[in-house]
Amino acid sequence: MGFIRRQEIQLTIKFLVWQYQKANIPVPEHSAIEQQAGKIVDDAHCIARERGSNVLSIIKELASDLKKK
Repeated sequence: MGFIRRQEIQLTIKFLVWQYQKANIPVPEHSAIEQQAGKIVDDAHCIARERGSNVLSIIKELASDLKKK
Protein backbone atom coordinates (compact mmCIF):
# COMPACT_ATOMS: atom_id res chain seq x y z
CA MET A 1 0.00 0.00 0.00
CA GLY A 2 1.40 3.36 -1.00
CA PHE A 3 1.98 6.36 1.21
CA ILE A 4 -0.87 8.43 -0.26
CA ARG A 5 -3.37 5.57 0.02
CA ARG A 6 -2.43 5.02 3.68
CA GLN A 7 -2.94 8.73 4.30
CA GLU A 8 -6.34 8.65 2.58
CA ILE A 9 -7.40 5.68 4.69
CA GLN A 10 -6.18 7.31 7.92
CA LEU A 11 -8.03 10.52 7.04
CA THR A 12 -11.18 8.52 6.27
CA ILE A 13 -10.90 6.62 9.57
CA LYS A 14 -10.67 9.91 11.47
CA PHE A 15 -13.64 11.26 9.56
CA LEU A 16 -15.69 8.11 10.23
CA VAL A 17 -14.87 8.15 13.95
CA TRP A 18 -15.89 11.80 14.09
CA GLN A 19 -19.17 11.03 12.29
CA TYR A 20 -19.94 8.13 14.64
CA GLN A 21 -19.19 10.25 17.72
CA LYS A 22 -21.22 13.16 16.36
CA ALA A 23 -24.22 10.85 15.86
CA ASN A 24 -23.73 9.19 19.29
CA ILE A 25 -23.23 5.81 17.62
CA PRO A 26 -20.71 3.41 19.17
CA VAL A 27 -17.49 3.36 17.13
CA PRO A 28 -16.80 -0.11 15.67
CA GLU A 29 -13.52 -1.87 16.43
CA HIS A 30 -10.46 -0.64 14.55
CA SER A 31 -10.32 -3.50 12.02
CA ALA A 32 -13.97 -3.00 11.03
CA ILE A 33 -13.62 0.74 10.65
CA GLU A 34 -10.39 0.25 8.68
CA GLN A 35 -12.25 -2.04 6.25
CA GLN A 36 -15.01 0.56 5.89
CA ALA A 37 -12.42 3.26 5.25
CA GLY A 38 -10.66 1.14 2.62
CA LYS A 39 -13.95 0.54 0.80
CA ILE A 40 -14.82 4.24 0.95
CA VAL A 41 -11.42 5.21 -0.47
CA ASP A 42 -11.74 2.62 -3.27
CA ASP A 43 -15.25 3.83 -4.10
CA ALA A 44 -14.11 7.45 -4.03
CA HIS A 45 -11.33 6.73 -6.51
CA CYS A 46 -13.73 4.96 -8.88
CA ILE A 47 -16.23 7.81 -8.69
CA ALA A 48 -13.48 10.40 -9.14
CA ARG A 49 -12.32 8.65 -12.31
CA GLU A 50 -15.87 8.64 -13.68
CA ARG A 51 -16.78 12.20 -12.70
CA GLY A 52 -13.39 13.87 -12.66
CA SER A 53 -14.15 15.06 -9.11
CA ASN A 54 -12.09 15.65 -5.99
CA VAL A 55 -11.45 12.42 -4.03
CA LEU A 56 -11.68 14.14 -0.63
CA SER A 57 -15.17 15.51 -1.25
CA ILE A 58 -16.32 12.10 -2.48
CA ILE A 59 -14.88 10.40 0.65
CA LYS A 60 -16.84 12.81 2.84
CA GLU A 61 -20.02 12.13 0.87
CA LEU A 62 -19.60 8.34 1.04
CA ALA A 63 -18.78 8.40 4.76
CA SER A 64 -21.90 10.47 5.45
CA ASP A 65 -24.00 8.01 3.46
CA LEU A 66 -22.47 5.07 5.36
CA LYS A 67 -23.32 6.69 8.69
CA LYS A 68 -27.00 6.93 7.68
CA LYS A 69 -27.28 3.18 6.99
